[in-house]
Amino acid sequence: MNPGDIIKLKIDEELDFGYFLTDGYERVLLHNSEITQPLEDEEEVEVFLMLDSQDRLSATMKKPLITEDGYGWTDVVSNVEKMGVFIDIGLSKDALVADDHLPLFESLWPQEGDKLYCTLRISKNGKLFARPATEDVMMEITKKADRSAFNKDVEGRVYRTTASGTYVITEEGYRAYIHESQREEEPRLGSRVHGRVVDVKEDGTINISLLPRKQDAMNVDAEKVYAYMQSRGGAMPFWDKSNPDDIKEVFGLSKAAFKRALGSLYKSKRVYQEEGWTYTGEKKGSKE
Repeated sequence: MNPGDIIKLKIDEELDFGYFLTDGYERVLLHNSEITQPLEDEEEVEVFLMLDSQDRLSATMKKPLITEDGYGWTDVVSNVEKMGVFIDIGLSKDALVADDHLPLFESLWPQEGDKLYCTLRISKNGKLFARPATEDVMMEITKKADRSAFNKDVEGRVYRTTASGTYVITEEGYRAYIHESQREEEPRLGSRVHGRVVDVKEDGTINISLLPRKQDAMNVDAEKVYAYMQSRGGAMPFWDKSNPDDIKEVFGLSKAAFKRALGSLYKSKRVYQEEGWTYTGEKKGSKE
C-alpha cells in the first residue's frame, strides 16, 4: 500500500476513534474524521491512501478532486513566499504547487480564491503535490471560436503567463491570448479576467483586450481630468492646445485622449476654456 493509491480494503478492527483496514498483509487506520458514511454493515471500504500529520500512512473515504491520471480545476487556499501555493484537492490536507511551476515574479502567483487546472503528483516520500496543466493539456479541453465571437465580451481564467503576454481559457472554452499592449497591468496566474475579443484566428483561437472600449475609456479619462480640476479649486492651466508632454506627465494620457476627455466634459457643459485655462461649470454669459 502506497500514498496515492485508491484501493478497496477489508475492515479488520473497529476502535473508538476509527477502523483498522487491511489488504491481508498490512493495516492502515481510517480515522473517524475521514469516514463519509456509516460502515456498520460494510466488509470492504474504498479509500484513498495518504500520509497523516505525523507522516504515517492513513486512509480516507474522501476522494481527491484530482488524481495522477487526470486534471481538474482546484481552488487556491494560500500563498507561501518562496515556496509556492497550496490548493484544495478535497482532502483534509492540501497539495502544494511548488514555486518552480509558478511565474518567476511572486506578484503573479495565484492568491486565495484563484483557480488552477492541475493534476496530482505524489512524491517519493508520499507528499501531495500538484502541477498546473501544460499547454498541450489545455488545448485538449478548448474549442474553436468562429467569427461571431469578434468584439464580444468574454470572461476567463489565466492558465499561463509569459514575458510577452497572457493565456486564458474563457467560459466558452476558447483559448485566448492577451498581448502585453492590451492590458494595463499583468493579471495573476489563476485570476479571473474580463475582456473583449479583438481578433479571431484561423485556428479558432482568439485575442482579447483588457483595455476599456474607447467610449468607456473616454468617460474614465473625463472623470480623471474633472477630479484633477476639482482638486485645484475648479481650474487648471491646461486646454486642448496644451503641450502633449505636459499632458502626459500630469494625466498619463495622450493628447488625443485628453482632447476627447475635454470634449466630453465640454459637451455636457461641465467645463469651459478661456485663455489657455479650463474651468469647471458654465462660462458666464453663456446661453442654454
